[in-house]
Amino acid sequence: MNIRKKVTWTLPPATNRYAALDLWVPAAEDEDWSDDEIQYVITEVVEAETDAAGLEILAWYSKIV
Repeated sequence: MNIRKKVTWTLPPATNRYAALDLWVPAAEDEDWSDDEIQYVITEVVEAETDAAGLEILAWYSKIV
């Protein structure tokens, strides 16, 4: 899936990828992302080998404020 949209949200410091997803998903829903788009990002983040890699993937789909 080729997603070029960015979700605007705030990432608190010292947050792991799972806690970050808990915040990112509602923000994506608020910005009318489809369920398939959200699930794609969740899968990418969860399958990442480390928290840092997962957060890097999440950052790609984010406009963090």
